Amino acid sequence: MGKIEDIALFDLDSTLADYSKAMERDYNLIKSPGDPEFEDFMENPPAYLKERKYFIRDRPGWWENLERFQKGFDILNIARELEFMIYILTKAPKSHPAAWTEKANWVRNHIPDARSITITEDKSPVYGKVLVDDYPPYLTGWLANRPRGLAIIPTQSWNKDFKHPNAIKYDGTNLDQVRKALEIAKKRTQREPLDLSCLHQNP
Repeated sequence: MGKIEDIALFDLDSTLADYSKAMERDYNLIKSPGDPEFEDFMENPPAYLKERKYFIRDRPGWWENLERFQKGFDILNIARELEFMIYILTKAPKSHPAAWTEKANWVRNHIPDARSITITEDKSPVYGKVLVDDYPPYLTGWLANRPRGLAIIPTQSWNKDFKHPNAIKYDGTNLDQVRKALEIAKKRTQREPLDLSCLHQNP
């Protein structure tokens, strides 16, 4: 079987950049006594809470100054050791074009070895052997198009119930499992299925 490119795609927000921490911090600074506690993915939030999040993240420099998210960098460093080509795959708000530039600047400042930065409305058709992402709908769409791809998920409250035979979660304690999954993905040749059964036997 032919060799295929060893590309690892990495999301930014809440995967490599700590979007959630910054959003919660800034939300609490302007939170009124009667407002609900911060929640990243609130079901049917009232319009004023949506606008409050837009207000926070639309401030100049907000995206560019996000802190690193350590779980994502743990995975990134293993991918580097295994000589994957690092590609950044992220979305940015249509309503705030400056965020696109700030995200690109964040990558240049924190991940200078990234081969490419793709800002897209749809991650599902983008090629990679691996996708590292925190958000289940993006993972589902990508895996539907890449049935032999590997998804690695830095754990967050909103992805705790996501399961897929080609996906593993990283909670900060199972880096050996992440390394093994990446080794399996790297060795996989064209049209060969991805077999993670040895990892799923010991969750």
